[in-house]
Amino acid sequence: MADIVHSVPRSDAGDVVKPNPLVVALKIAGRTLLPVFVTLFGLAALTFFIGRMLPIDPVASILGDNATQEAYEKMSRALGMDKPLWYQFGVYVKGILSLDFGQALTTGKPVVEDIARVFPATIELATLAIIIGTGLGIPAGVVAAMYRGSWIDQAIRFTGLIGYSAPNFWLGLMGLVLFYATFGWIGGPGRIDFIYEFDIEPITGFYLIDTVVQGKWEVFRNVFGHIILPASILGFGALAYISRMTRSFMIEQLGQEYIVTARVKGLSWGRTVWVHAFRNVAVQVVTVVALSYAFLLEGAVLTETVFAWPGFGRYLTNALLVGDMNAVVGCSLLVGIIFVSLNLFCDLLYRVFDPRTR
Repeated sequence: MADIVHSVPRSDAGDVVKPNPLVVALKIAGRTLLPVFVTLFGLAALTFFIGRMLPIDPVASILGDNATQEAYEKMSRALGMDKPLWYQFGVYVKGILSLDFGQALTTGKPVVEDIARVFPATIELATLAIIIGTGLGIPAGVVAAMYRGSWIDQAIRFTGLIGYSAPNFWLGLMGLVLFYATFGWIGGPGRIDFIYEFDIEPITGFYLIDTVVQGKWEVFRNVFGHIILPASILGFGALAYISRMTRSFMIEQLGQEYIVTARVKGLSWGRTVWVHAFRNVAVQVVTVVALSYAFLLEGAVLTETVFAWPGFGRYLTNALLVGDMNAVVGCSLLVGIIFVSLNLFCDLLYRVFDPRTR
């Protein structure tokens, strides 16, 4: 106890010195933001230099194989490709600091505009998918832990195994054949039927929200018919991961002494599990959900390709295929920002709800 007392900062008069709140806030901000900037800078550098070493010539991708040498050299100078790599990277970093990611070689438009155009489609798809995955995955994981070893547990684990093992592109193709081509219950590939495409006035970029705001319910049903199958397939994969992790967290909690104490006091099994045990794993479950959402935002490439979904993953894939490094680096930085932001959010939750981590 004496060591603890003497370790507290004191003034010459013996009074306890209270730390300056501004200094404390700056230290916390520095410890938090510095790793973020280092991570994003390293991600930009790694992606940029790897892209320059790929056997893909962006100039040839723009002009084609039949371009003359004069046209090739002129385009190369216009893109700055004749400069050293370190100079090209310096120019690119300077542009990034002013939120200028350059022109996309595939579209001829600023990368920022392209991302702003395609990202809402992916956000809408991933959000509906995570709602499905979370709404079914958390209860499934809790129930599996409650009845560990029973046929219910085995059925939930088997379903999760299918969600892990079955490729999304195969599930997408089979779903289109069954629900679209055979029964006609859903819309086909794409985000909306062509006949309704010009009936939506873009407000937020999210078709489901825009159609509701404008009261166009027939268009809303068409949009929902297109999104429900790819969202369900992505949500099925998220469900598998969320249910498995929730089950693992709950099994650990259900083996604690306070659970036995609660049961001895007469609490029902359901109340003990949902009120006491689940409350202690809620932050961990939120972390799993947040990371699953991040993976959905950047990892829905195959699903977007199968369903011709005009989203972020498809845009990034097309940019990679033609060596459009401005678009690739811009997309990579966005993915990095998403993961870093969600990790910071999860760390904040831990600090708020678990005093041991403060």
